[in-house]
Amino acid sequence: MNKDTRLAMFDRLAIAIPNPDTELNYSTPFELLIAVVLSAQATDKGVNKATAKLFPVGNTPQAILALGLDGLKECIKTIGLYNTKGANIIKLCQRLIDRHNGEVPKTRNELEALAGVGRKTANVILNTAFGQPTIAVDTHIFRVSNRTGLAKGKNVLEVEKKLEKWVPKKHKLDAHHLLILHGRYTCIARKPRCESCVIENLCDFKDKTEG
Repeated sequence: MNKDTRLAMFDRLAIAIPNPDTELNYSTPFELLIAVVLSAQATDKGVNKATAKLFPVGNTPQAILALGLDGLKECIKTIGLYNTKGANIIKLCQRLIDRHNGEVPKTRNELEALAGVGRKTANVILNTAFGQPTIAVDTHIFRVSNRTGLAKGKNVLEVEKKLEKWVPKKHKLDAHHLLILHGRYTCIARKPRCESCVIENLCDFKDKTEG
């Protein structure tokens, strides 16, 4: 796939998805951080259900520590792996207070030092909370990038590095959410909706479906 095709692809996606953003509910960087930690192997809908219960009583590191692990788990028990996630969140909150005055740090290294935060989560926070042009490669982005030929790779880091290099500059900030939303609603896993896809004729996918 050449430079002009990639630009045309993102231009079309940007028109089709005029307000690309996360579907997680949050109002502060800390709330987003907690929501993303909870979102591992969970749907955004499921996370929003849990945080609707959690955030009114625990939307700062101090408030969550005051809840304690048992109180926290009571709020997030509808989420998969809630025991592990709860323990990580308690550690994360303590570190934020000890090292960052309760604020969410704005660097990758500091974010990845938090319990339960890996490269993908750090990229989401940097992009969505702090407006940095990072791309967190989740299952949707990995699939879309490989299927379309936009950025083929055998693992998420390989795809991420190619996207960082090849995504047109003017779309760098929104690329993460454009690709996620395209993968979530159009270029879906089992039977992609090629008949309603705005980039269908730019895509390398061989087995396109018809409506």
